Amino acid sequence: MIKITLPDGSVREYQKGITAAEIALSISEGLARNVLAAEVNGEVWDSARAIEEDASVKLLTWNDTKGKSTFWHSSAHLLAEALETLYPGIKFGIGPAIETGFYYDVDFGDREFSSDDFKAIEDKMLELAKRKETFERKAVSKSDALAYFTEKGDEYKLDLIKDLEDGKITFYTQGDFTDLCRGPHIPNTGFIKAIKLTNVAGAYWRGDESRKQLTRIYGVTFPKASELTEYLKFIEEAKKRDHRKLGKELELFAFSEKVGAGLPLWLPKGAALRQKLIDFLQKAQLNSGYEPVVTPHIGHKQLYVTSGHYEKYGADSFQPIKTPIEGEEFLLKPMNCPHHCEIYKVKPRSYKDLPVRFAEFGAVYRYEQSGELHGLTRVRGFTQDDAHLFCRPDQVKDEFKKVIDLVLYVFGALGFNDYTAQVSLRDPENRTKYIGTDENWALAESAIIEAAEEKGLPTVVEYGEAAFYGPKLDFMVKDALGRKWQLGTIQVDYNLPERFELEYTGSDNMKHRPVMIHRAPFGSLERFVAVLIEHCAGQFPLWLAPEQFIVLPVSEKYEEYAQNVLNSLNNSDIRGLIDLRDEKVGRKIRDAEVKKLPYMLIVGEKEVENGTVSVRKHGSVELGTMTADEFRDILIKEITV
Repeated sequence: MIKITLPDGSVREYQKGITAAEIALSISEGLARNVLAAEVNGEVWDSARAIEEDASVKLLTWNDTKGKSTFWHSSAHLLAEALETLYPGIKFGIGPAIETGFYYDVDFGDREFSSDDFKAIEDKMLELAKRKETFERKAVSKSDALAYFTEKGDEYKLDLIKDLEDGKITFYTQGDFTDLCRGPHIPNTGFIKAIKLTNVAGAYWRGDESRKQLTRIYGVTFPKASELTEYLKFIEEAKKRDHRKLGKELELFAFSEKVGAGLPLWLPKGAALRQKLIDFLQKAQLNSGYEPVVTPHIGHKQLYVTSGHYEKYGADSFQPIKTPIEGEEFLLKPMNCPHHCEIYKVKPRSYKDLPVRFAEFGAVYRYEQSGELHGLTRVRGFTQDDAHLFCRPDQVKDEFKKVIDLVLYVFGALGFNDYTAQVSLRDPENRTKYIGTDENWALAESAIIEAAEEKGLPTVVEYGEAAFYGPKLDFMVKDALGRKWQLGTIQVDYNLPERFELEYTGSDNMKHRPVMIHRAPFGSLERFVAVLIEHCAGQFPLWLAPEQFIVLPVSEKYEEYAQNVLNSLNNSDIRGLIDLRDEKVGRKIRDAEVKKLPYMLIVGEKEVENGTVSVRKHGSVELGTMTADEFRDILIKEITV
């Protein structure tokens, strides 16, 4: 007999070799019908895999993130089976689950493929799903795995196998389709009831632009048809909120092929929005004791060799800029922190001087592959609201808690109220990705965990998500559509101060090493604006809106009065404009609604006679007639709140 510990702490005894599916059945038939996989001692297994020793077991259903991931990974295999049936001889790359479903990278050879082919593939997937094909797991030797895919002629699987360790290779088969896969999978394809292929794109094999570009097919599946219906409604709403679409309509930003992919151009209204965000955070930072600094857009290559950025990212970054001097090279700045370390070293520091807090809205540049670029959320040039705090070890936790307060202040002002703090730690299986001693990592990790606990933050722990120089606290925010975004990060770093030999003189008159805290409440202005646009559907909080009102004269006879109203309000530091086009007022109102202008002030004969304006709020809300001063007071009150 073996002991199985369930999530509620209860312990049950079962025969050795029991499966998660059988454990579920022993609890209830309803649970057994819904179990997709199981978490056994922290590792996700097939529900039909035998458990041979005492274990902690969590049964996973569609309502569990890991259950959903298993469902979608199995759906990727179903997609591949359908594709191989419809297009014999095609070759496969990888087919993982992702946060919004799954994809599979496919080499169609000389065949043409587009979204027009989706319907036939979806129909074939549903046909195969109805067969309730079981996902069969089989351990294979490396030689057998190589032999199988050599005979099949799939060079992408062979490329993957050569990096795998013999004795740890498994195949999964459902129906007539066999794939290289470590699993896990759902019990059978019959769980998949609703299917939608969502997109097709290009993807270089293993992300290498020098290798062949494969076709990446995205999809999503559900255990109920009704959930697909809800999902399609969600997609339509997401399309309406797409920051690329709204950014163009609201004239916020643009991209130019001549300027270069991934390099956004901020238009006047977007620049005004961006500046308001900068002013807002800068004021909060000054009140919290931060000192503004400015650093160059480039730095000597040796700066980034010292920091470790060149070793970790140099090969995948913008290549060095050479000067007329032999051997001298500079890099576009990928990070602000090395520059801030050098600012710290400009003069001697005493323990009484700490903490020192340097803040900069610094432009940085990172080479992202063209296939990874996406509007403002993934760019090659962006501005970080970066700050670096240099403090004594005894100050770390309190400083970290103050930064948490600042991040939450930013979120609250912008309507991001649903968030989780992710404690991002090292990958325990691969320490080579990181720099620094285990002792320093332990100190940094404990400071983050304790600070988050003392602030009462809802937290989750994710291994392998730390920065290469230290652990961090990442704020995962849900937007109005329930999508999760990483916004805001705080990192504790014992390593860069060592690399840059930073010092302060302690109360004992000896030299000591400060601890560095990296923080960015926005993360990057570009990405933050993109998320904000989609969160509020382009209807920004009034204090942030580039234009807070528009004056709409009914005809040119009332333009002078309209201009006087505009001047009066602009003099009160309220931002607005006037529509002097030779259009009917109905058209002007519709256009103002499309541009999501918060307020419309309509002026005609009656308003001129009475010295008033007729006020209409975005969304067709009529507020009635009032004086310009009364309208100003309404706006000031709303902005203050």
